[in-house]
Amino acid sequence: MSDFFEFDEKLKQLSASALKDAGKAFGKIEETTEYNQQKVLSAFIKNRVDETDFNTTTGYGYSDKGRDKLDLLTADIFGAQKAIIRAGALACGTHTLAVCLYGVLRPGDRLLCVSGTPYDTIHSVIGINGKGYGQGSLADFNIDFSVIELTGQGDMDYDAIEQAAKDKSVRMVYIQRSRGYLLRRSFSVEEIGRVCEIVHRVNSRAVVMVDNCYGEFAEKYEPCDAGADLSAGSLIKNAGGGIAPSGGYIAGRADLVELCGYRITTPGLGTELGSTLGQNRNLFMGLFNAPHVVGEALKTAAFASSLFSKLGFKVTPLPGEERHDIIQAICLNNSENLIAFCQGLQKGAPVDSYVTPEPWDMPGYDSQVIMSAGAFTSGSSIELSADAPLREPFAVWMQGGLNFHSAKTGVMLAAQEMLNRGLIKL
Repeated sequence: MSDFFEFDEKLKQLSASALKDAGKAFGKIEETTEYNQQKVLSAFIKNRVDETDFNTTTGYGYSDKGRDKLDLLTADIFGAQKAIIRAGALACGTHTLAVCLYGVLRPGDRLLCVSGTPYDTIHSVIGINGKGYGQGSLADFNIDFSVIELTGQGDMDYDAIEQAAKDKSVRMVYIQRSRGYLLRRSFSVEEIGRVCEIVHRVNSRAVVMVDNCYGEFAEKYEPCDAGADLSAGSLIKNAGGGIAPSGGYIAGRADLVELCGYRITTPGLGTELGSTLGQNRNLFMGLFNAPHVVGEALKTAAFASSLFSKLGFKVTPLPGEERHDIIQAICLNNSENLIAFCQGLQKGAPVDSYVTPEPWDMPGYDSQVIMSAGAFTSGSSIELSADAPLREPFAVWMQGGLNFHSAKTGVMLAAQEMLNRGLIKL
């Protein structure tokens, strides 16, 4: 099977069996990938992308034709009236989400999160559990926050959402599509659409915003197609296609996106300026490649799910389960297994393969975190990566894979490392 890596013979056999089982899901993944690739290609053709769009601007960036066309292209791809896509001006996913929150919410408003408590790094932005107080959190500006927990089955509680959304102080209903460091499932565009219908019916001033990180191109449709007012994500995840060097995008209702533009720059200027410093080509090319790269990541996730379920570990999603994001969670039961997995996966990275990741006190998290991330772009989680806090249930959240064959090797190296240390038996 491999002339380049030393895999245990029994592991190779198990891998072949896992690939056969995972392959049953590949047909659906390929269908979605082809649909999304055609959608993106159609948007490029409609917007008449040409080589001059790749030119650079400096200073104020007035009349940056490529920047403006990227915004139009992104709006078309994500089913929105208007969009902003930026490298640098939007530093990361958390920054992009914060721009949406600060752009729309005002003192006295309420932010209602209906997908359970959001991801760790947004806690300081909102002011959850005292984080961010005195540092400019939403709480500092008298913006209230409340959360609706998921049902026992891991669904959004639609009845509770309807009741809570009737409160006219609710200005934004926030949905985190992906699971974060939880074992809950990710949410489908259809489920997001159901929340949008409820909220818009009972509260005309409420905006539905979706944290779409890890979810782009995992389905044929995007949150704005289903009625979301705002959708946002990171370019070093799905939407950047493994090419964008940094950044984020915001798509949605034109007036709301304009408010977000005022937050990125300043009121009165908005999206009319901002030099692109030679990054237009990378953003165009990243968007174009994104559907294919997401398809490769989905295949990698299905294979990892199949292999590690055969090794006796609990996995979510299951190998053949329908996926709404690229994340694969594997419950590894203890810190020793968790560390071995991440260190083994790192050995299959094209960059920094010789590095041994260790748990550390990462900013924005309340537990030590270990990250396997040997990437061409620092922190890029559309490239094969895995991370986890060292706390119960000692699950690892794996995502990405620029191409399936390399990523599959990385997953096998994670299993081989655990085997070498006597942590699993075949």
